Amino acid sequence: MYTKIEYVWLDGYKPEPNLRSKIKITNNVIDNINEVPIWGFDGSSTMQAEGFSSDCYLKPVRLYTHSFIKSTIKTVYAFCEVVNKDNKPHETNDRSKLGDEDENIWIGFEQEYFIRTGHHKQILGFDRGGVVDPQGKYYCGVGGQMVGRELIEEHLEYCLSLGISVEGINAEVALGQWEYQIFSKGKVKAGDDLWMSRYILEKFAEKRGYAIELHPKPLVIGDWNGSGLHTNFSNEIMREVGGQEYFKAIFNTFESRAKTHIDSYGSNNNLRLTGTHETQSIDKFSWGIGDRGASIRVPKIVGEEWKGYLEDRRPASNGNPYKIIKVIVDSLNIANQLKMALHNMYDDVNVNDIEKKYNTLSNDELLNQYKDDEDYHVEGSHTDSTSNVK
Repeated sequence: MYTKIEYVWLDGYKPEPNLRSKIKITNNVIDNINEVPIWGFDGSSTMQAEGFSSDCYLKPVRLYTHSFIKSTIKTVYAFCEVVNKDNKPHETNDRSKLGDEDENIWIGFEQEYFIRTGHHKQILGFDRGGVVDPQGKYYCGVGGQMVGRELIEEHLEYCLSLGISVEGINAEVALGQWEYQIFSKGKVKAGDDLWMSRYILEKFAEKRGYAIELHPKPLVIGDWNGSGLHTNFSNEIMREVGGQEYFKAIFNTFESRAKTHIDSYGSNNNLRLTGTHETQSIDKFSWGIGDRGASIRVPKIVGEEWKGYLEDRRPASNGNPYKIIKVIVDSLNIANQLKMALHNMYDDVNVNDIEKKYNTLSNDELLNQYKDDEDYHVEGSHTDSTSNVK
């Protein structure tokens, strides 16, 4: 019984990596990621090594197997980290920089993309000739103006069979533009699942002679939307405790680190984040309830209860999910520290406990002592003043 193991990894190209793969055939049954052997490759061909020392290694970290789609040869997908010969993470290994898994971090990506008729060719639909309808009719549309649906629906079913939680698909605002939504519990799993879903999408497009375009603004002439990777996120505090003050701490932290976020959100994003087409300007930060023109959209129900998730609308469609997740988690950790500091400063101060601990006098006791003092005297003008009353 043959098993086809498809190794998938990220190369070292910048500013964003590309997906790579190769196949190993084995006679073994593969049911667990630990059963997939480490495999070498030529790193000098992927911008991950020099020719004089080109060996790099694929360390399998997550296994994707089909639950309902069958094939002639059993196929499993091994998503891999790139490691050096000493088994330490390669410098291009952004996944390892996320640290240990944290299933309290929930991430939902909205992956927008265009379909091209081929590599470096026109956007699908623009090649048909005739009059092209302006954007507007394509969003969630159906009918003769739509293109690419067969590819999108095949991709959906394949991802679901592999256990990737695609929660929905829809046509987007521009011609030849689509979106799928993917949800994962765990910061590392979220990045893995998005990269794997992109890999499947690229393969299915390749089969049809198409190419997937993740550039955030491929149509720069005319009134056309760009593509984003809107990132919905929450931690346990946001979901279970919440509170307006905590969410404001998050907003303040994200605003103070706005450039750090933008630097991690994908290349050429300045072409997309212009303040138009449902975006905030790249050099501004804002948040708003139900506001799709803000940097951070607060869902209506979250704005009513201040409990739940937030949507960062700034990441570009070509963004590296590991970098996006890392900067968001880092900012949430800073917000948590800020909340704790403010809590310690203001919310948990018990004056009576402090008086007992440090043997200090209360305000009333101090006032009585002053009154007992022979020199104690209050002028009428002082008692009449209200300038310090709040």
